[in-house]
Amino acid sequence: MNTAAPGQPISMEIPWWRDAVVYEIYVRSFADASGDGVGDLEGARRRLPYLAELGVDAIWLTPFYPSPMADGGYDVADYRDVDPLFGTLADFDALVADAHALGLRVLVDVVPNHSSSAHPWFQAALRGEGRDRYIFGDGGDAPPNNWQSTFSGPAWTRLPDGQWYLHLFDSSQPDFNWRNPEVHAEFLDVLRFWLDRGVDGFRIDVAMGLYKAEGLPDLPPDDQSFKAASPIWGRPEVHEVYRQWRKLLDSYPGERIAVGEVWTDSAEDLALYTRPDELHQSFNFAWLEAPWSATAFRKVIDETLATGEAHTWVLSNHDVVRHVTRYGEGLPHSTTGLARARAALLTMLALPGSAYLYQGEELGLPEVTDIPAEARQDPIFIRSQGSLPGRDGCRVPLPWSGTVAPYGFSPEGVTPWLPQPADWVALTAERQASDPGSTLAFYRQALRTRRALRGSLPDRVDWVESPADALVLRRGSLTCAVNCGTEAVPLPPHERVLLGSAPVDGHLLPPDTAVWLHTP
Repeated sequence: MNTAAPGQPISMEIPWWRDAVVYEIYVRSFADASGDGVGDLEGARRRLPYLAELGVDAIWLTPFYPSPMADGGYDVADYRDVDPLFGTLADFDALVADAHALGLRVLVDVVPNHSSSAHPWFQAALRGEGRDRYIFGDGGDAPPNNWQSTFSGPAWTRLPDGQWYLHLFDSSQPDFNWRNPEVHAEFLDVLRFWLDRGVDGFRIDVAMGLYKAEGLPDLPPDDQSFKAASPIWGRPEVHEVYRQWRKLLDSYPGERIAVGEVWTDSAEDLALYTRPDELHQSFNFAWLEAPWSATAFRKVIDETLATGEAHTWVLSNHDVVRHVTRYGEGLPHSTTGLARARAALLTMLALPGSAYLYQGEELGLPEVTDIPAEARQDPIFIRSQGSLPGRDGCRVPLPWSGTVAPYGFSPEGVTPWLPQPADWVALTAERQASDPGSTLAFYRQALRTRRALRGSLPDRVDWVESPADALVLRRGSLTCAVNCGTEAVPLPPHERVLLGSAPVDGHLLPPDTAVWLHTP
C-alpha cells in the first residue's frame, strides 16, 4: 500500500491500489490557469497540494486529448497528445512529476469503445478506406438493427452512400470494431505511450462494451439492460483484451493498474473483470445506486465482499447526479442530503478496498439543477431535445475562493464554461478551510483517520446486531455504525469515538449519521 505522507516518496511494498483513495479530476471543471473559462492541466497541477492535504493517494484525470468536445473529451480525435484547450504534453509531464513528488499516483482515462468522428481513422472510413476498423452495416432505409443510443435516439447513422455506422453514444462517437486486430494493436501502443510518460494506470471508459455480438441481432423490445447475455454489453471476448493489457501493465515497474467502468447487472459478472490476469479493479456502481437504506447498504456490501478481492466503492462521478442531491430526494440544497452524504462517506471509508471520490464532493457540492438550456452542453440534453437534463449539473466548475463567480476557478472577470450558482459562496474551499465544522474539514479528518488505521485492519467485515434501520459493522478494532432511520439509536459498545459525520453526544446515534468507534 502507499502509506507515503505528502512530500514523501511513494512506497512500493505491497499493491498501493488495494486500499487507495482516488480523486477524480474532471479536467474541464477543476481549475482554469489559462483564463479561458475552461479547466486545464496547469490548473490541476497548481491545485495538487490541496489534494495532498486532503489526504488522497491518487488522481484520475478525465480525457484531455485532442477532441471536438462533442462529449466533453470522451470523443477522442488523437489518443497520443493533449488538446490545446488543456495545455501541452509538457504540461502533462509537469503535472505527473509534481504529483509523484507529493506522493500522488496518476491515472488517465482511456476510451477504447469509440473514437471521435474527427479521428483520422474515421475520416478515412468516410472516404471508404478502412471501414472495418469501425462497425458498419447495411440496412437499406432502416438501421441494421433496433439498438438505441444510451444518449437517446437510434444507435445508427446513415452515410450518403447508404451504409450505416454504429454509435452507442453520440453520432460523433463511432464504435470501434474490436474484431479487427488493428484496433488491438493501436490501443496497446496507446497504453505504452502513456506508460512511458510515467502514468500509474488507466481508467477504462465503457470497459464492458468493446465487443458486440456477431450478426448484430436485435434486442428484445424495451430491453437495453447490461445483462450478461446482451448482444451489446459484456461479451465474453472482451476479457481477452484485458488479459493482453494486464500483461503489458505487469511488464512495467511500480504497480501500474487498470480500473474498468463496468456496468453489469450482478456482482458475479463484475468479478469476472477482476480475475488475477485481467483488470485490477472495476467500479462498484451498485454502491452508488443504492438508496439511503440500511437494508440496501448491507445487501450491496455482502454481495460485493462475496466476490473477488479487488473491491471499490464510489458515491459520485461525472456521469451521475451528485449524491448530496440524490440523498436529499432531488432537492439541490437539502440539509438532509448533506448529512446523509457525510454519513455515507464515513461508511464507505470503513469498508475494505479502495474508495473513489469525485471532485467537489469534499465541499458538499449539490447538483446544479437550474442551468439555462442555452448553456447546457451535454449531448444527452441535445439529442433528447431537452427532455433529459443530461450531466452538466454535476460538472459545474469548482468554487475555490472569493464571493462571486468564478470563485477562483478562473481569473476574476472570466466566465466559466458552465455557470456557477450565486449561492456557492459559502461552499468555496477557501471558506471551508477555516471552518472546523465544514464538509472539507470532515473529509480531511476522515481521510487522515483512515490512513492511520489502514494496514492494521482485516479485510473481513463482521456484522453486529443493530436496530432495523441501522447498520453496524466491525473490522478488527474499528466499528462503524450508520443510522438510516428517523429516530436515534443506541451506540454499540465501544471504548471511544474516533469520528462522527455529525456530533455524537452520550450513547445515542442520531438519524442520518455515521460514527467510527474504537473497540478493543
